Amino acid sequence: MQIHINIGSNLGDREALLHTAVERVLDAFPGTAVCSRMIETPAWGFESEHPFLNVGVSITLCKGADPLDILLTLQAIEREISSAPHRDETGGYIDRPLDIDLIAIDDIVLDIPELTLPHPRMHEREFVLVPLAETAPGWRHPLLHLTATQLLARMPRVS
Repeated sequence: MQIHINIGSNLGDREALLHTAVERVLDAFPGTAVCSRMIETPAWGFESEHPFLNVGVSITLCKGADPLDILLTLQAIEREISSAPHRDETGGYIDRPLDIDLIAIDDIVLDIPELTLPHPRMHEREFVLVPLAETAPGWRHPLLHLTATQLLARMPRVS
């Protein structure tokens, strides 16, 4: 079973927060892991003067795991490192020290109230696709039938 995770930060010591989060994720999910380089991108979905640093992690687990258990573990790691909220009182995105997203697990398609796989907006986010193309170049979106590299090539370019 291969899980794909994206970790981002746009407040505080971003690089240190990402390193800590990656270490905790790797401790929680024993297996063979590949980490992307860190990339910096503007905030997505809201205006901010603070750019994000993001890193992708793909882990081939030694044994299978329930997708919801994986999500709950990632959420617990996120809360342990930073309890800062991700959204404002109206539900809009805000600056945050840490955000850990479960992007995909193998070719699983899941849509339950707690979790949608693959991540429903992953194909719109360069900060997800660039790291995923580095860590899992052969992974194919189970609904769109394209790799991360192909999805990235289809994104509109901002000049």
